Amino acid sequence: MTDLPSTMTAIAISEPGGPEVLKPVSRPIPDLGQGEILIRVHSAGVNRPDILQRKGAYPPPKDASDLPGLEVAGTVVALGEGCQRYLVGDQVTALTPGGGYAEFCKTPEDHALPVPIGLSMEQAASLPETFFTVWSNVFDRVGLKAGERFLVHGGSSGIGTTAIQLAKAFGAEVFSTVGSSEKAEAVQALGADHVINYKTEDFVEVVRDTTNGEGVHVILDMVGGDYVMKNWKAAAVEGRVCQIATLNGPSPDVNLSLLMVKRLIHTGSTLRPRDNAFKAAIAKALEEKVWPLLSSGAVKPVMDSSFDLRDAVSAHERMESSGHIGKIILTVR
Repeated sequence: MTDLPSTMTAIAISEPGGPEVLKPVSRPIPDLGQGEILIRVHSAGVNRPDILQRKGAYPPPKDASDLPGLEVAGTVVALGEGCQRYLVGDQVTALTPGGGYAEFCKTPEDHALPVPIGLSMEQAASLPETFFTVWSNVFDRVGLKAGERFLVHGGSSGIGTTAIQLAKAFGAEVFSTVGSSEKAEAVQALGADHVINYKTEDFVEVVRDTTNGEGVHVILDMVGGDYVMKNWKAAAVEGRVCQIATLNGPSPDVNLSLLMVKRLIHTGSTLRPRDNAFKAAIAKALEEKVWPLLSSGAVKPVMDSSFDLRDAVSAHERMESSGHIGKIILTVR
């Protein structure tokens, strides 16, 4: 780590609470372990798990940084023992176990990917958390296939905009729920075939009417709560539902008989606690199957807004307003 400073500016969570608990601090530059790279961060993505961590509801895994931030893009500035792929000076985007809200961040080398051709650092920083999540759940976990009908809730979110584009790119018919006409226009532009404003329409009824009562084959849900039963009603026989968050809380009034009668699969996952080998396998699949789509422009990151690292408070306020369309980014200046 020659020629690097000994300390860096980072954004720490001073105590569990609202956005105001995010405070700039000075921290030592991370020490590298076996197979880890150090990235001089240009941009970092803001994600819902960061909000949960700030509130004290999503603690980092053992040995991970206590700083928020699960994805970054920047320049490799140091290599841990055993690193073989990247060289100092390479530009990468990476999934991190934490610590992305900082001037420097470390991560396992095999969780990093080259910045796709033609993308800015801000765009590259918007990729890892959402693309790793969507690929591992929609394609690996519940096996969305070409010709199937796919429903994603929260279509204008980072997850939603990613899921819509990837599902379309791989041949699915895409349904999406949104909360405004502006968001409806945005997801239609991304390729959603059927857009449902959940504030004025019942997505179960729209899905049934549109599919002649057959339903959708795969649903990606981050809402939970009363959406569980609604999803089961909207699902086709032998449909698959994948749960990746529960923004509306628990689901106490679930009738399992519907799950049995329709022979549904309802599964779920979280990404952050998974081991390094699991995440490395996703990175490999993304580089092979999705990175060419990004480099060609067939799939594009959807950007909402960018804030200075020291203004992480405003970035979190923007996310919690739910007015954003696409990704919110922090930039180190």
